Amino acid sequence: MRPAAFITGITGMAVVAGLLMAGEARLGGGTAGEEMGSAEETATAPAGAAPEAGEPAAMSDDRAEMIARSVGPAAPPAPGPGDAVAPQPADVPQQAETAAGQTASPAAKKPMELARPMVENAGILSFGERRLQLAGIVPTPVDRICGRTGRQWPCGMMAKTALRLLLRNRSVTCDLNTAEWKETVTTACRLGTEDLSAWLAENGWAEPAAGSPLTSVAEKARQAGKGLYGDDPRRN
Repeated sequence: MRPAAFITGITGMAVVAGLLMAGEARLGGGTAGEEMGSAEETATAPAGAAPEAGEPAAMSDDRAEMIARSVGPAAPPAPGPGDAVAPQPADVPQQAETAAGQTASPAAKKPMELARPMVENAGILSFGERRLQLAGIVPTPVDRICGRTGRQWPCGMMAKTALRLLLRNRSVTCDLNTAEWKETVTTACRLGTEDLSAWLAENGWAEPAAGSPLTSVAEKARQAGKGLYGDDPRRN
């Protein structure tokens, strides 16, 4: 074989090998780079944007699935029928707000026993400097005068005496938020099972407050001439 032909053959084989290696590199690295570039363009391109001229408009299902996996995280599996659903972070502030609202709500009144109340008038009890006004009635002033001219009588003092005789220094149970209240509070009080406001209204020793549920029983006492609506009981 001639030397020139041998050198030409070797050179041709080297060129072919170089072309094969370049093609393999292009098929490996170039395709991956093209796919990643297409994925980034797909993720950042606005929805509904038309493809540029010269670019293929169609995409195979396999390529679309590959791009979706490389760009976005996989969607979490749907919970099964028996799987517990964990609360989302957005639920935490709402739960905290609900708990705070419950904490800030006023405490419910509770029945509290109070020993030996003093009677200021038919409607107000006192415990030292603290006072309780009985709910549902208008306290009868001690200086109130009842009756017609010539037959007037101190009905306010008599109403106070009637309530004192009922209590006789016994303890009462009143609905309160706390046993250490200040000044005057309005609430319901009972002697045993006897509601003091209802007792005063039924016997005519106090008038009902506006909108009070004791209006009907107070009207019956007025029609019957009891207490403030009658004559001096000392003359009977």
